[in-house]
Amino acid sequence: MRRSVLYPLVALGATAGTLWFGSPASAHGYVSSPPSRQALCAQKKVADCGPIQYEPQSVEGPKGQKNCNAGKPEFAVLNDNSRNWPATQVGTSVTFNWVLTARHSTSTWDYFIGNTRIAQFNDGGKQPNATVSHQVSLAGYSGRQTVLAVWNIADTVNAFYNCVDLQIGSGGGSTPTPTATASPKPTVTATASPKPTATATTSKPPTTTPAPGGAAWAAGVTYHVGDVVTYDGRKYQCRQAHTAIYSWEPIYTLALWLPV
Repeated sequence: MRRSVLYPLVALGATAGTLWFGSPASAHGYVSSPPSRQALCAQKKVADCGPIQYEPQSVEGPKGQKNCNAGKPEFAVLNDNSRNWPATQVGTSVTFNWVLTARHSTSTWDYFIGNTRIAQFNDGGKQPNATVSHQVSLAGYSGRQTVLAVWNIADTVNAFYNCVDLQIGSGGGSTPTPTATASPKPTVTATASPKPTATATTSKPPTTTPAPGGAAWAAGVTYHVGDVVTYDGRKYQCRQAHTAIYSWEPIYTLALWLPV
């Protein structure tokens, strides 16, 4: 059986691009956007989550469950609807983005609202990419809803579970956009154009400035165990050797990065 991820000493013996957790058959992944409940815990947007904040990719349990924590008592906080989980505003469809810190052959990806399966994507046993995206229709649903996203592994009895809270539909979301656009255009067209350029230039140094222990995190860079980077004003130490890609930012992949 798969063993839980040990925090923080997980990375010994990892090779570049390969993530190792417990047994060789282990696979790990979670919905990074819209943020699942475990992603919100990892991002510290919901406090007092317990161990799930360190291993959002590890909500694994037998297939066929309809809960947020895969039946694991240590992750019971994910089932607690009284925690005021932030809900992402979406329209009539949404793209779910998965980050897979260890890939494994896949049978299906299923999405449920209540007991109704609203979408299924069949991989036919193939190995997925490091990131996976699915566009799911939410037609017929409105208001606050919790989507259960399930990754069914092809060659084990297990699946990975993610609950994603959504606010479907909006009344006045389109009104502020034209108003805000019309206001700056007549008055500050010339001023507004340079400002974004200046802002984009000044946003880079702050990321690099607080780097007494390391450079700013960047996609495409190969990191080794022990490397220190800065991201969003915080320092992180590499736990697993890997080559970074977008959506593997340190704040989202605590299996790869240890906050220091």
